[in-house]
Amino acid sequence: MYRIFVVEDDDVIAGSVQRHLESWGHQVACAVRFDDVVAEFAAFDPQLVLLDISLPFFNGYHWCREIRKVSKVPILFLTSASDDMNLVMAMEMGGDDLLAKPFHLQVLSAKVQAILRRAYDFTGTAHLLKCGGAVLNMSGTLTANGQKAELTRNELKILQLLLEHRGEIVSREAIMTRLWESDSFVDENTLTVNVTRLRKKLEGVGLTNLIRTRKGMGYLVED
Repeated sequence: MYRIFVVEDDDVIAGSVQRHLESWGHQVACAVRFDDVVAEFAAFDPQLVLLDISLPFFNGYHWCREIRKVSKVPILFLTSASDDMNLVMAMEMGGDDLLAKPFHLQVLSAKVQAILRRAYDFTGTAHLLKCGGAVLNMSGTLTANGQKAELTRNELKILQLLLEHRGEIVSREAIMTRLWESDSFVDENTLTVNVTRLRKKLEGVGLTNLIRTRKGMGYLVED
């Protein structure tokens, strides 16, 4: 199955999560040194991180930024505050999703399975998508104007969907369906943050107006 790294300073919660996920066949490690989470992350080399926001020494946003410097591994934030600001912060820091405490372990495992499916469902895919002078590799690399941009999984799926339907308006609902599939957590703010982040990366390689907004309808990529 998958290696999952749990960064949670409440021993009771961490232990319950570890046992539950291990019962699903996953290999699970819990953080011990909250002053050096990245070192433990690197040693375990996980395929998913469950990251509490409130931690000793540094909060989860800090460790998310540090992990993002070395890895694009999916990160699921755990938080006791589920307001919109926490959601937006989690996405802006590079997180993939957020789960509010208290949560049922069955809900956690369903969300974990959905994230893993989304993150690794195109392993081994090698085809390219092209639009004008831009080339998108399904590994997450976009090349344009002699420059490269590395995309997160969500950014990749958004751009992939728009390129697959170039010349057509793709609704926000269709994009959210592609992003979260059967996962029940769908939020308009999350999509907006991901599209904004994607546009900034496109601008960085000279693709300023590749994604156009059609107000009240969705997004469009034109040849």
